[in-house]
Amino acid sequence: MVKLFKGHILLLGFLFLLSYSQAQNLATALPEEVGMSSERLERLSTTLEQYVKDGKMSGNVALVARKGKVIYHKAFGESDMEAGKKMTNDAIFRIASQTKAIISVAAMILQEEGKLLISDPIGKYLPEWNETTVANVRDDGGYDVVRANRSITIRDLLTHTAGIGYGNGPAKKEWEEAGIQNWYFADRNEPIELTIARMAKLPMDAQPGERFVYGYNTDILGVIVQKTSGKTLDEFIKERILEPIGMTDTYFYLPKNKADRLATSYMAYEGKPLERSPDPGLGIGQGHYVKGPRKSFSGGAGLVSTAMDYAKFLQMMLNGGEFNGNRILSPKTVELMIADHVDVRGIPYGSRNGSGFGLGFSITKNVGERGEPGSVGTFEWGGAYGSTYWADPVEELVVVYFKQLIPTNGIDDHAKLRSLVYQAILE
Repeated sequence: MVKLFKGHILLLGFLFLLSYSQAQNLATALPEEVGMSSERLERLSTTLEQYVKDGKMSGNVALVARKGKVIYHKAFGESDMEAGKKMTNDAIFRIASQTKAIISVAAMILQEEGKLLISDPIGKYLPEWNETTVANVRDDGGYDVVRANRSITIRDLLTHTAGIGYGNGPAKKEWEEAGIQNWYFADRNEPIELTIARMAKLPMDAQPGERFVYGYNTDILGVIVQKTSGKTLDEFIKERILEPIGMTDTYFYLPKNKADRLATSYMAYEGKPLERSPDPGLGIGQGHYVKGPRKSFSGGAGLVSTAMDYAKFLQMMLNGGEFNGNRILSPKTVELMIADHVDVRGIPYGSRNGSGFGLGFSITKNVGERGEPGSVGTFEWGGAYGSTYWADPVEELVVVYFKQLIPTNGIDDHAKLRSLVYQAILE
């Protein structure tokens, strides 16, 4: 009797774990169940496979979900060409700037808890940022270092309007001498907060609130998350975002038992065959995400993930901040994040016609002006290794597309991906 009771308890425990595991995944469905066409989605498969056959990329993974259900999740090509390793749906990719959206959500969680306000000056949390300078370009091409007109705010960081680039602006030489350029931090043998503290002393590219300048903003934001939460960035996002959503394959640095799933990074130059990335900073082989110092948690470009994990994150946003019973944000916070905060303030937003920028995402404002299929309110971004994503609230659509290719010169896969996904929607 005791043995039977113990067996019953073990069975119940197994069933609970099984149901919990299933609850952490997006449900699957046939495309027709959510108003899409299986036949038309085959056009997407044919196109993505052709990029591999033509030698334009080693491989890719694409995922499409509608109305909360995955209706397309396919892998093409190889994750490691030299080893002849087939690409799989659970391959892990360096997602670079797709990290920014997750860290932006982390900051908004802290605002909801009353631990910060996005209107706060960042010097309130990082004193070395109380006073900053700007490289003011002269007519002769040189520059003068002047004091910033006002304090940089957390909202400036979230919207990339702080005037902070990636160390390649007018004062490029000074940033280079400080050893702070470009977005890659995985090889750094120091905590991110030390790098960010040194950055505060350098001349920025523009005055706060003057224009959209893409750069280290979210790396600085990540340090603020650490200061206000009292936890390292990896601990905070794991506890408050990754685990509740069920993002079990998303990390700053991969555990050894998952290292073989990391796709290899390649280079593509027009007219030349693919080459394995030679620069460790671009991710040769497994790179620093497996064998690095594991000290620098880059909020701007440091995570690796899978298509399914990132789809869960986007579905949480489409659900108004909730996923499978776990609430990450309130619906009003999500609404604030996917509203335009740049174009409405008269701040030029680069060349993205028909778009604005919210708190961590680019936002579609006018479909006709943009000139691509989509819906007003769609939020999106991508990463340096050629990945991209978008979430369309009107069509209840999530799209994630991963590859490992840097640079990606002369490839039109993003535009074709968008066209081929939308042409498959029939109702």
